Amino acid sequence: MRDLKPIYETENLKKEYAGRIVVDVERLAIGAGEMFALVGPSGAGKSTLLRLLNFLETPTQGEIIYQGQSVNGNLSIETRRQVTTVFQRPVLLRASVRDNVAYGLGLRGQRADGRVEEMLTRVGLAALADAPAQKLSGGEMQRVALARALVIEPRVLLLDEPTANLDPYNVGLIEEIVREQNRARGTTIVLVTHNVFQAKRLAQRVGLMLSGRVVEIGDAQQFFDAAQDPRTTAFVRGEMVY
Repeated sequence: MRDLKPIYETENLKKEYAGRIVVDVERLAIGAGEMFALVGPSGAGKSTLLRLLNFLETPTQGEIIYQGQSVNGNLSIETRRQVTTVFQRPVLLRASVRDNVAYGLGLRGQRADGRVEEMLTRVGLAALADAPAQKLSGGEMQRVALARALVIEPRVLLLDEPTANLDPYNVGLIEEIVREQNRARGTTIVLVTHNVFQAKRLAQRVGLMLSGRVVEIGDAQQFFDAAQDPRTTAFVRGEMVY
């Protein structure tokens, strides 16, 4: 993790559903301001881990430490609002694109002022500000969701397969927005993806998750070119690993 101060640390973290352990992570640290990618096949537990990091789920066992504070107990709404997630299939309001982007600001009692228009321009949707969000294409809807997340200026942005099934144009646009957000604003970004090429393009560190466990984490170059675990090598090659 280089010399970055951890924003997240976990200790013996487990999440269980109906007697089945879906996350079993002994230790994980994510640095403040880093771009961290978590790859692995479907069903590996990646999305559940992301929900734990967004405080949407509580651990069955173990501890999550956020900015030095255990989150197993009561967590203030102000702290919770520092973290936001963009999901693979965003849920948008039956309202205009502009109103969707402004929604999070309204929940926080903040005026939209010029930030919404600036964000719409940033994601390439200024011309569609008054259009019904429900009528947009999949790529446009995902950009609305990303704009809605970024306009509230989160400390941590969690991305759950944010470009799955999108065309190359939207993939490239979303990746560039995410890259700029991390580089220029220092936002910590955790990206969950099954696309190893996307992880290689974006992340500074990459981890492989299999059957609920994080089996290897390394700097991106080491992860892709000199992995220590043979399962990582196989996954990077595109082989089936379970």
